[in-house]
Amino acid sequence: FDHPGICPECLMPLRPSTKIKTIAFYLQDGVEILDFAGPMEVFAYAGFDVFTVARDSRHIKTQGILNIVTDYNLENAPQADIVALFGGNSKVFLGDSILSSWLLRQAEVSDFFTVCTGAFALAEAGLLDHQVATTFHGALRSLKTNYPKINVQKNARFVDNGGILTTAGISAGIDGALHLVQKLLGYNMARQTAYYMEYDKWTPLDGQIIDTTGLHLTRPNLESTKVEALIGDYMYEKNDTIHMDVDRRGDLWVSIDGYLFPLFYESDLVFSNIDGQPVYFVDNEGIIAGYQLKPEGTIYRKIN
Repeated sequence: FDHPGICPECLMPLRPSTKIKTIAFYLQDGVEILDFAGPMEVFAYAGFDVFTVARDSRHIKTQGILNIVTDYNLENAPQADIVALFGGNSKVFLGDSILSSWLLRQAEVSDFFTVCTGAFALAEAGLLDHQVATTFHGALRSLKTNYPKINVQKNARFVDNGGILTTAGISAGIDGALHLVQKLLGYNMARQTAYYMEYDKWTPLDGQIIDTTGLHLTRPNLESTKVEALIGDYMYEKNDTIHMDVDRRGDLWVSIDGYLFPLFYESDLVFSNIDGQPVYFVDNEGIIAGYQLKPEGTIYRKIN
């Protein structure tokens, strides 16, 4: 199909068509755990194929705490669509010609993704020359001083240059990863991932976006007046009632027995729930009369 919405045959929401992206997570001794674990959770839930790579030995220790055996080292790592690098003990990047050479050979990747001082690995390889970038707040001065060809940005949660996405420190990697998911798979997938992770701090596009040519960067949404018309109480199964409301981002939520569940806008007055099932709102001459779970099915009336 050439537009989002609901498939008329199977009645399921239409999703952007794309092959599964593979992401190589390069991990070094002393790597910051949340730097890579947060984005790993994001990408794995969103359906990406993530594998880990170390420099020589596949055995590393993160922050002196967690022992990890990576899937590959630099000699046998397969080609990936995206290469990700992370902070923690970033001094090992300095003068590492082997890592720099490996990064420069990744000509087939669509994106480089760094969290925290992982940006120094790209800087050392010259891949950030004449680019806008950011890093951990405590390393901004060092990045600017040691790599003067980089336009270093302060107070940026992430910077998206199109093929290179750098983020600030530690937890900012989650925001950067969600941004990349939105860019490649759409707003609904990013929002669904954030909901799954119970990450309520995500603010879409809350970074510096230099290149806006992303495939699915535009956020699907109803006009605010139409969204507000959906707010209210509705009938539900077994004569129970549910409440629908809109959050600060303009996204629709439904409250069932005190639990909040997101509804994802698809097209017109069609939404989908967390199970991917469509929810059809019924418009009666400009007034929302209720919703249906199937076309021509039972109408669950809006009470007020």
